[in-house]
Amino acid sequence: MNGQLQKYAHSPLKQLLNRVWRTYEGGALIDKWKKTSPEVDGSKPEEWIMSTVTARGNNRPKDEGLSLIETEDGIFSLKDLINSDKELYLGKKHAKKFGTTGVLIKMLDSLERLTVQVHPDKQYAQTVFNSEFGKTESWYVLDTREINGEKSVIYMGFKKHVTKEEWKLHFETQNIQEMLDCLHKIEVKPGDAFMIYGGVPHAIGAGCFLMEVQEPTDYTMRVEKTTPVGLKIGPELIHQGLGETKMLECFHYDTHTLDEALNAWKITPEVLEKSDEYTLRTLFNEKHTHCFGLNELLLNGSYTCKNNSSFYVVVIYSGHGVISCNGKNYDYSQGDELFISAAISEISLTSNTSSKILLSYPPIA
Repeated sequence: MNGQLQKYAHSPLKQLLNRVWRTYEGGALIDKWKKTSPEVDGSKPEEWIMSTVTARGNNRPKDEGLSLIETEDGIFSLKDLINSDKELYLGKKHAKKFGTTGVLIKMLDSLERLTVQVHPDKQYAQTVFNSEFGKTESWYVLDTREINGEKSVIYMGFKKHVTKEEWKLHFETQNIQEMLDCLHKIEVKPGDAFMIYGGVPHAIGAGCFLMEVQEPTDYTMRVEKTTPVGLKIGPELIHQGLGETKMLECFHYDTHTLDEALNAWKITPEVLEKSDEYTLRTLFNEKHTHCFGLNELLLNGSYTCKNNSSFYVVVIYSGHGVISCNGKNYDYSQGDELFISAAISEISLTSNTSSKILLSYPPIA
């Protein structure tokens, strides 16, 4: 079987739809992006891309969150394909250091505000979860919509007045408005980019459609026991089974002015290459984190992506065209999600219509 699965490392691998249940509602803008109708909000507001990670939650399907690839030999999880030959799919250096992709990508569309939460940094994850990965993540805002007349916002970082004792009190009394008032509220628009490091408190507001690139875990500590629309959240989703005291230790209690918060976490994209046919911009790179990378390719012609001895992921946000790989052509169109293994030295993308393509990269090995 392994030999059978290894052959798929030499062509772009297109993922099947992979919607995942969460504690908040949304997803209509994912339907719009995927060109599926009706465009509806529901309990699966996230699309997990090239995932080898299962979602956490009680009474959920066993392998929820794992990406599936349809091949001529049947449907296989990306995880199984990679495990058939990690060096071939991931690259020798990356496979040796991580043994897995080391990255998780999501499309996320919020009808309602997400609960105030925090993710572990690497030290906390290692000590508490025995995991080499924390959950530092990034947000690239792709679209927004007004919900009940309210513009799209995010909440991020403690304001200057906040203390650990005050935060603990608001959690114990479940004073949600006071919790929100402890965080900076930032209006967002398409094109905005933010780093959310492990330990930083945050919440995504209603009406945000964004791409989230993150470390490959589903560790989330929540301080709201009821979602904004009234869904009760069980203890496991609050503190991941660690208890409330240990959960509160996941937060970094650094405080910032708004300007300091924006300087620390809002990212300005930079142009890497430009021609009459394309513009390649970097959004997140080693200046911000070693955990992952994200570039944006605006294509109106042709562009060649070269391999750097590792895999990467291609997400077609808009447009359609052709990918040339190892002497074969493959159509691409809006909504496609493609895994490009380390075995592929290069691909050429040629647009038939103006295309916006997101290129996601694994951690630095």
